[in-house]
Amino acid sequence: MNFPITRMRRLRRNATLRRMVRETHLSVDDLILPLFVREGRDVKIAIKSMPGNYQWSVDTLTEECRVIEQLGIPGVILFGIPDEKDAEGSSAHAEDAIVCQAVESIKRACPDLCVITDVCLCEYTDHGHCGIIAENLDGNLDVDNDATLDVLVKEALAHARAGADMVAPSDMMDGRVAEIRDALDDNGFHDLPIMAYSAKYASAFYGPFREAAESPPQFGDRSSYQMDPANLKEAMREIAMDIEEGADIVMVKPALPYLDVIRWAADEFDLPLAAYNVSGEFAMIKAAAANGWIDERRAAMECLTSIKRAGAKLILTYWAKDAAKWLRE
Repeated sequence: MNFPITRMRRLRRNATLRRMVRETHLSVDDLILPLFVREGRDVKIAIKSMPGNYQWSVDTLTEECRVIEQLGIPGVILFGIPDEKDAEGSSAHAEDAIVCQAVESIKRACPDLCVITDVCLCEYTDHGHCGIIAENLDGNLDVDNDATLDVLVKEALAHARAGADMVAPSDMMDGRVAEIRDALDDNGFHDLPIMAYSAKYASAFYGPFREAAESPPQFGDRSSYQMDPANLKEAMREIAMDIEEGADIVMVKPALPYLDVIRWAADEFDLPLAAYNVSGEFAMIKAAAANGWIDERRAAMECLTSIKRAGAKLILTYWAKDAAKWLRE
C-alpha cells in the first residue's frame, strides 16, 4: 500500500509507540568493559586520550569491579601492564603476572563477575609487537608465528590457573586457538571458553589503547599479522578457522568501520559474536563532545545500537559503565 493509506510515521508518533515496535534492543547484558591493570598500590592513573578510563593497581581495580558488578555489567576484560618487559614477553606468563594477580583478587571480591583475560604479548614485550621477533623470508624483522604460539599457550594457562572465566587471544597468530584449546584441555580446563579475536584488522583506531596499555610497536606496524582493512572474505575464513580450532565466541575488531563484517559473520556463523568498540572510536566521540560538537550520550548509544543491530551479541566498549546507567533511565 502507498501513501496516504500507508503512513510510516504513524508508529513513530511518540516515545511509547517507538519503544513498542523497536527492532533492536541494547541491554546491559551485552556489555563487556575493558580494564587496564598495572603494578603498585592505590594506583588510578587517568588515560588522557580516553577520558573516564584509568590504569588501575590490583587493589583499586578490585574496588572498581564491585561498582561494575553493581551496575549489572556481566563481564570485564583485563589488559596487563608489567613493570618489566623483555623481547619474549616472559612477564605475560609468570605465576605472579599482574593479570593473574588481578584475576585472583577480582574473583574473590566479585565471584559472579565474568573475568576475561586478553592473551597477547604486545603489552609485555619491549618491542611492542604481539609475538617473538625473528627475520622473515625477506630478511626483515617480523613476528615469528610458530615461535609465538608456545608463549601464548603459557600465558593462557597462567590465566586459567589464576581463575579466569574466559581467555581471549588477540594476537592474530595462525593456529593459536587450536594450541590454546589443546593445552587447556590437557591441563584440566575443558570448560574454560575461548573468545577469539578472529577478524582483527590492522586499524588506525587503536592509538589511544596503545597509550593506555603502553604497547606501541617500536618498529614497523602490525600489518603482517593483523588483517588488511580492505578484506571481507578473508575475515570469514579467519572466523571459520577459529571455530574449527575450538573457539567458543568469535570477535570482529574494530566495530564501527566493520559493521558489514559483523553483519556477514552473524549471518554466516551460529556461534556468539563479539565486537570491540575500540579506543579510537570512543576517543573521537569524547573529543567531539568535549568541544560541544556532538551529544555524547546520543552518539554513544547510537553507535552501540548499530553494533548490536549489525549482529553482535557481545560488545566490548569503554562506554559500558555509562551505557549501563543510561539504560536504567
